Amino acid sequence: MELHCEPLTGGIYVYSSEEHRFGTDAFLLASFSGWRRKDIAADLGTGCGIIPMIMQRDNPPARVYGVEIQEQGIMQFRMGIEKSGLSEERVTPVLADLKVLWNGAPYGQCDLVTCNPPYKAYRAGIESSLTAQKIARHEILCNIYDVCEAAKKLLKFGGRLCICNRPERLADCMDAMRKSGIEPKRLRFVAKNPESAPWLFLLEGKKGSKPFMQVEPQLHIRTESGDCDEIRRLYEPFPREDGKR
Repeated sequence: MELHCEPLTGGIYVYSSEEHRFGTDAFLLASFSGWRRKDIAADLGTGCGIIPMIMQRDNPPARVYGVEIQEQGIMQFRMGIEKSGLSEERVTPVLADLKVLWNGAPYGQCDLVTCNPPYKAYRAGIESSLTAQKIARHEILCNIYDVCEAAKKLLKFGGRLCICNRPERLADCMDAMRKSGIEPKRLRFVAKNPESAPWLFLLEGKKGSKPFMQVEPQLHIRTESGDCDEIRRLYEPFPREDGKR
């Protein structure tokens, strides 16, 4: 297994691999979540721990759990925590199935739950081998309804669930939130440029809230001069693969 140590700002590092890596959607979701210093947070399906580690760059939450069912992802997460000199009392990797959570889970205590879930509904037959990539991309080990039920258990009343997904799954995500008592409250679409259709949406729901949803202006990643200012701010401290910032 080939690992890559990826630097973030403030002496924070993440270990990526072919099996557990990350992209722009993780940075967008972390930013959209608007975490606060006092928050107890949990990231479901954390992979290599990218979202909890992004949160350590500035004004980190009081505690954040990163929940992952695959041992390799948790191993990479722990390596990043150690390399960054962080305490597992504040950044806590958890090897667990989100459908059942884990002993000692902070039931009803979380202010924020994030999840970058598998985007593709799984309708194929039984796979002969379940690779990490298939698990990350397809709803094989969990689906969006499982994610929302897990968030319901973890969140306090008024706590927030923030997710991202493909636009074709928007109805499913809103339905899953509502069936778990989490009301969709804030929505933002992301497109490559003003001429293209959105390829991603960011959605926030609140546990126990009344119906009313704010639709934010669409984010266009690219402009004629390159990345938009908002995307540059997300990536400024993070070197790209080509070495540019």
